[in-house]
Amino acid sequence: MEFKFGGSEYNQRTVLGHPSGLFVLFFTEMWERFSYYGMRALLVLFLTASIMENGWAWERQDALILYGWYIGLVYITPIFGGLIADKFLGYRRAVVLGALIMTLGHASMALEGFTNIFFYLGLLLLILGNGLFKPNISSIVGQLYKTDDKEKDAGYTIFYMGINAGAFLGILLCGYIGEKVGWHWGFGLAGIFMFIGMLQFYYAQKIFGEIGLKPKKKDDYVDDHTVKGEVEDSKGKPILDDNFEKTNKPEPSPKVKKDRVIVILVFAFFTIFFWWAFEQAGGSMTIFAADYTDRDLLGSQAVTFKIINAVITVIPLLVITWVLLMLFKQTFGRYAKSNFFLGSSFVIIWGIVIWMLYNEFQVDTAEVPASWFSVLNSLFIILFAPVFSKIWESRFNPSGPVKFGIGLILLGVGFASLAYGAFGIPQGAETAAVSMIWLILAYFFHTIGELCVSPVGLSYVSKLSPPKLVGLMFGIWFLANFIAGILGGYTGGYIDSISEQYGLSVFFLIFTLIPIFMGLLMVAINKFLIKKMHGIR
Repeated sequence: MEFKFGGSEYNQRTVLGHPSGLFVLFFTEMWERFSYYGMRALLVLFLTASIMENGWAWERQDALILYGWYIGLVYITPIFGGLIADKFLGYRRAVVLGALIMTLGHASMALEGFTNIFFYLGLLLLILGNGLFKPNISSIVGQLYKTDDKEKDAGYTIFYMGINAGAFLGILLCGYIGEKVGWHWGFGLAGIFMFIGMLQFYYAQKIFGEIGLKPKKKDDYVDDHTVKGEVEDSKGKPILDDNFEKTNKPEPSPKVKKDRVIVILVFAFFTIFFWWAFEQAGGSMTIFAADYTDRDLLGSQAVTFKIINAVITVIPLLVITWVLLMLFKQTFGRYAKSNFFLGSSFVIIWGIVIWMLYNEFQVDTAEVPASWFSVLNSLFIILFAPVFSKIWESRFNPSGPVKFGIGLILLGVGFASLAYGAFGIPQGAETAAVSMIWLILAYFFHTIGELCVSPVGLSYVSKLSPPKLVGLMFGIWFLANFIAGILGGYTGGYIDSISEQYGLSVFFLIFTLIPIFMGLLMVAINKFLIKKMHGIR
């Protein structure tokens, strides 16, 4: 009997028309992103908080440099993690081992109050665990489907929503607990859900059959002219690569290969400027939220915020819980342990959400956590990704370089709103209370820009790469993201010195003008790049 989907017989049972194993991966990835973004939202806030606030009272420059190195290294290690899984461990063992290492990393950070060594060890373990986890879980997703049709596209869309749901909840809850209760509680909460995600994957992994097992001999694989797989964008979000399979296609000429590689290098160069500015979200923008934004709300404003916050928290969680119950219906009899741990995680998360909302409605005022603004990125993606998907399928779909250029320009526009909002802040001021609207606008434009850039870059790398250079080209792409993370941290570290000499508005103007200039430049060379693509669209 031939199965419709890859994996075991139980994987043929469907949830929303997709194999049950997809939702095992959905929840595993959701809790991993919960832990990653939850910790990321707290990192700079914790480092710069005063000793009285149980922080480390670091200078902003030092905190942002450490943040930049962390973000940069997170982009590099998946290259090596993918190679280790391909050659030695297999995807499933790599996912479990990576999740375990990240759990230990979060646990170590939760012990930061005992000695600083635990904090640094935690960061190291998170970086290493991420390298094993991230590139391999999405590879399992791809092998659940036997064809590269729209069903597979839809499967990746569902997986993508799990990523955003995890990021949303992680920032919201870890950020709230870290700021309101204690930093180590926020770091520890991130670790708890990483651990639960690992257990539910471990006890359900037989649903994947032979998918993701330890690699067999080379002869058992496809020949060297076929490269299969899925990749992820620089935020860890999966991009379906429908162009990895290059069998039975004419080999392009050396000149065409060279031209297409040039286009990849151009995209990689421009992506440095996008993520260099975009990753200020966890750095200088978080500092702006904490120290320069009026987050104290009174009266009707406080009530409005509490209602909005409750709605955007409860509704997504209800939807995800509904999906959980459908997965239970299909798999509980066979994978009871996995479902027990998964169900326990939702009992805990609902308890935390109810406790958080109850606490907030007990007082007449509202203090918006500084980490809350990072939630807006995931929220806007969930709202607007379907809209952009429809636009790209319509006659209004622009070329890749134009999309990239528009994304860079929108990113600059977002920073322009911050520059405008910071205009009245005196030079060298350590605190201020400008309206929240400027941060909200910034995150809106940044997210719209991301939707123009993020799905484009890696898609073109996969389409344009010569078959034997796919791995190298993706290595270069992630190297560009590594550079962007490091540069973003170092540049963000100048927030105080630039603010003292020129004003905070000028600091954000740097991130306004450079992306806009690079975006206009990308649009200007659009025809040149299209020509160099030799028919690839």
